[in-house]
Amino acid sequence: TWVLGSLRKQWYQRRVRGTRKVDLFAMDLIMIPIHLGMHWCLAVIDNRNTTITYYDSLLGDNHQCTASLRDYMVAEHLAKKKTPMNASSWKLVIEKDLPEQLNGCDCGVFACKYAEYVSQDRPFDFDQSDMPYFRRRMIWEIINKTLL
Repeated sequence: TWVLGSLRKQWYQRRVRGTRKVDLFAMDLIMIPIHLGMHWCLAVIDNRNTTITYYDSLLGDNHQCTASLRDYMVAEHLAKKKTPMNASSWKLVIEKDLPEQLNGCDCGVFACKYAEYVSQDRPFDFDQSDMPYFRRRMIWEIINKTLL
């Protein structure tokens, strides 16, 4: 456990440089793509209701991710606001009621769509059969530098 704690502390110290001029607590939502080697997921920090939610199209659990993000926010609050934040005030959620991936190649598209729908406070009303359309739409949006 000492090694893990030490690594987490080093991780925070490296990351805090990237948010030096950013107030994460002024943002409603913070979207964090999570890459697990061969699989993409999404974590969302919701400052409106102090919730950290993990979205995995294969319905996996990653409690370490949500706990690490909570610890990061607690450390960030102390560093930026100079006051401690109660870690237990954060609700950590592994979302299970979401569209599920049925193949081995659409996890990135699912993660992007989760981010899009969460950012718009929309219910997830898509499934695996929508992925070919979403892929074509994403290509169009990138080429045209605009979101539909």
